[in-house]
Amino acid sequence: MNHLFAPWRMRYIKGESRTADDGSCLLCEIPRDGVSRDRLVLYRGNLCYVVMNAFPYTSGHLMVVPLDHGAKMGDFPLPVLAEMTSLLRECERIIEEIYRPGGFNMGINVGSAAGAGIAGHLHAHILPRWDGDTNFLTTVAEARVVPEDLRESYDRLRPSFIRLSAVSTP
Repeated sequence: MNHLFAPWRMRYIKGESRTADDGSCLLCEIPRDGVSRDRLVLYRGNLCYVVMNAFPYTSGHLMVVPLDHGAKMGDFPLPVLAEMTSLLRECERIIEEIYRPGGFNMGINVGSAAGAGIAGHLHAHILPRWDGDTNFLTTVAEARVVPEDLRESYDRLRPSFIRLSAVSTP
């Protein structure tokens, strides 16, 4: 039997990606320093930011996150949700340009029962998908094959978000 090792997943298994015992929220902390390669923040808008998923299903797995804390859509005013949608659209365009996927999965899991890893802070996922990519390892072995290092992905994606920043700055 072959073994695939993914030691970076241990942080997720141990719960380091979730809300801390002191009530602090990882998704509130991540954008604190603005755009950051260390924190995988690709873009910071007026109301939301774009960050790479530290525990990706595949290369190019991004999240769009409101800057303010809230657990469900009803916790946010419409301009926040509009910026989320606009950024998902831009992420789709950028990922398409860089990775050339055959399609996308986009979604929001509201609450831990729905599968939210960080249930206390609403966020949307966008995952590029390719024909024939069944992600069967997730199902049968609780493992994922991510062909590109996170920092390498960041370096490929960031220039497009720099251009987005230049276009969207008033």
